[in-house]
Amino acid sequence: MNEAAAAPATSHGLVRRLGLFDATMLVMGGIIGSGIFVNPAEVARHVQSPGLMVGVWLLGGLIALTGALVYAELAARRPEVGGQYAYLRDAYGQTPAFLYGWSLLLVIQSGGMAAVAITFSRYFNDLTALPLSDSLVAVAALALLTLINCFGVRSGSNTQNALMVLKIGAIAVLVVAGLWFAPANTQVLPPPQESGSMLAGIAAAMTAVMFSYGGWQTSSFVAGEMRNPQRDLARGLLLGVVGVIILYTAVAFICVQALGPQGLAESKTPASDVMRLAFGEKGAAFIALGIAISALGFLSQGMLTAPRVYFAMAEDGVFFRALTKVNEHSRVPVLAIALQGVAAAVIALSGTYGQILAYVVSVDFLFFGLTGAALFIFRQRDPESSGFRAPGHPITTGIFVIACFVIVAATVANNLANSLIGYAILLLGIPACRFWQRRNQAA
Repeated sequence: MNEAAAAPATSHGLVRRLGLFDATMLVMGGIIGSGIFVNPAEVARHVQSPGLMVGVWLLGGLIALTGALVYAELAARRPEVGGQYAYLRDAYGQTPAFLYGWSLLLVIQSGGMAAVAITFSRYFNDLTALPLSDSLVAVAALALLTLINCFGVRSGSNTQNALMVLKIGAIAVLVVAGLWFAPANTQVLPPPQESGSMLAGIAAAMTAVMFSYGGWQTSSFVAGEMRNPQRDLARGLLLGVVGVIILYTAVAFICVQALGPQGLAESKTPASDVMRLAFGEKGAAFIALGIAISALGFLSQGMLTAPRVYFAMAEDGVFFRALTKVNEHSRVPVLAIALQGVAAAVIALSGTYGQILAYVVSVDFLFFGLTGAALFIFRQRDPESSGFRAPGHPITTGIFVIACFVIVAATVANNLANSLIGYAILLLGIPACRFWQRRNQAA
């Protein structure tokens, strides 16, 4: 039985196959990549207090949770293909929405996927000792996941779910190993930071933290393929983000406990160092496998979700019309999926992915803030809308919006040159949008 026969098609020609478990796994899979295995050390290099080394992960989680509440209501109000793209379009018009999709393809999604693909390839080569280049393995992984997702949304979702369960298992083993098998570090604590230095350190640390928490919004891209998006996407957002907060905070805690503040700050591979303390080189090899699986799971999630934005843009007439084509057997936008795979592969081969990652946060959180503010617009237009309503609005929504713009400002201040490159690519989308709009009007 093919997917078209198994579920009713939407007006877009897609099929509604995904439920609550799929939504929750998509949320968690969009957040958890390889960053949590490395970024606790980056945080430790900016803040000295063990409490802050864990506390900033809780703070980042609370920001992500307020965002999840906002997105849950937006999903209930606008259960459409493209998710965040549709929210921006309906709130502000076509141009801001196009710029988001443009940035997603050229900066946010493809750049992040390229970097994570290279991370996967390095761990894969270390584990297998095969004489393959990192770039070749990265492109092969991207090609395989592109092919899997072209077989249908259920094929892509099943792969994503399986990888997500495996990566949760790897994180659980890391936490248990750090708590019960690695000896606690008893090094003398460094002197406390001065208040000004501490605030600057927290601001710098939050860039790494929020990059690690980013990605939960991508689950909204496949709202058009969920059986009940108003219910399941809202619940999946909340369950997924809460689950990640628990996992991230636990990892940060065990890294500080096992390695100590100074040891954590000096570590290049904190997760591997914790497992090495607990179980020797076999432990380090196990977590290396876990990191490779986690990276592959992130890539699978990105390949499943992001192409739906380019599909929605094409349906609106502001991108290549061919991207609206849905395969008659798999009922998925094959060309849009292929475009995402090619874009990520090109960046992986170019070697510029590291630079692109430096400005992903400044661009991504600009659109986070704008999307959060869109809820004020929708509430004003339709104050009595039924379905999920964000608790604490307008306070919680306001906190999320302000936090997003503070993170943008902090990231730009700490990475001015790279942030400007990101915004230059963003601005190049304006003439591109005008071109597609004129072309659509002339058609």
